[in-house]
Amino acid sequence: MQLSKSPAPPLLVLSNGHGEDLVAARVLKSLRQQGHDGLMEGMALVGLGDGLTSVPGLRPIGPRKQLPSGGFGHQSLTGLLQDLRVGLGGLAMDQWHCIRRWRGAHPQGVVLAVGDLFPLALAWGSGQPYGFIGTPKSDWTWLTDWGATPMADAYHRCKGSEWDPWEWWLMAHGRCRLVVVRDGLTARGLRRHGIDAMAPGNPMVDGPGVDLPLPACLLHQRRFLVLPGSRLPECLMNLKRLLTALPRQLAAVLLLATGHQPDPQALATVVTKLGFSPHQPPPGTRSRLAWQRDSLLLLWGPGCFETWLPWAALGLTTAGTATEQLVGRGVPALSLPGPGPQFTPAFARRQSRLLGRAVVPCFSPQQFQQELKRLLGDPRQARLLGRQGQRRMGHRGGSGSIARLVGQRLLRSHGTINPTALSSWPSPNKEHMR
Repeated sequence: MQLSKSPAPPLLVLSNGHGEDLVAARVLKSLRQQGHDGLMEGMALVGLGDGLTSVPGLRPIGPRKQLPSGGFGHQSLTGLLQDLRVGLGGLAMDQWHCIRRWRGAHPQGVVLAVGDLFPLALAWGSGQPYGFIGTPKSDWTWLTDWGATPMADAYHRCKGSEWDPWEWWLMAHGRCRLVVVRDGLTARGLRRHGIDAMAPGNPMVDGPGVDLPLPACLLHQRRFLVLPGSRLPECLMNLKRLLTALPRQLAAVLLLATGHQPDPQALATVVTKLGFSPHQPPPGTRSRLAWQRDSLLLLWGPGCFETWLPWAALGLTTAGTATEQLVGRGVPALSLPGPGPQFTPAFARRQSRLLGRAVVPCFSPQQFQQELKRLLGDPRQARLLGRQGQRRMGHRGGSGSIARLVGQRLLRSHGTINPTALSSWPSPNKEHMR
């Protein structure tokens, strides 16, 4: 691909959470691979934006703060009050002023918002051309098992979309040049409201591309991927609940995948109180620490999620993005929601509906044990659930397809890429854009 002589316009990316950071990073890395050499700057609106650091040449800007709710203050009044107490209002204002300063420094720049209403509204407020990758909402959540949340389902059914009228207005605005959503059903719902929405693929199911072979020591073992989430202290509380709910007689290897939190000592305190004893990590598993309790072997591997993902036969989860990535691999999961602030019963129900029941929410340890016994005793049902979730998550290749659309619709209009070069790019998968 050849670039035009005119300089590439600066690109500001606004990301609204851990999952959004992942989606943005994969799209931006694909954009780099396709030849975009312009200035990229990223603002993490929630959290510290660690997921954006893998993008070559991306410079983080703006204020960052770890909120008590982990960005899920909208799910509970308690979480919102905690966020306000530590300065949520001031943080939002500082982010707004930073975006306005960015516009003054880069009058020819463009903005890419990844997430929900908040980054979309900030992109509109920048006064510059913008694109939007809407990650959290899907019409599957109200078309599946209608009646589970009757008031919300009726509201969405009246609209014909999970997105709201004020969001339609922002997506249909003249300066909004690209709208991408997570699936074709949701895109069709938005197009009925005059929004040129597309669904060229889901970056969450894109991965490193090469799976590491399963170590011989795990070959004949049941392998469960344990995903307690990434936010402290909720992560440790969820892990305790998941491990407590497991039957004592169960024989399995538990692959505990986390980020580089939590602290090893805090983790060891939790698991040893539940009867686990330190154990030597098996060779080839990349685990950092290991513990044993009866026939359960618990391996902890910070940063091992993508390595362990293809090894898992079942997920035990209280996570959001990581669970979607697991199900995208065709692996079913059991969830055990708690007090939150993120993984509440309402969140678990919504996740299950979104993923076609590939994640089975359990609301007590007893139900958790019953569902675990059912799935272990019926491998065919487990495979059916996994395939259903895989269909809901969509096909691989979304990162590259969305990156091409960003180049065509958001950057080309500012002279970034030579149109003759664009004609040689493969087109986004039209079947998945319908």
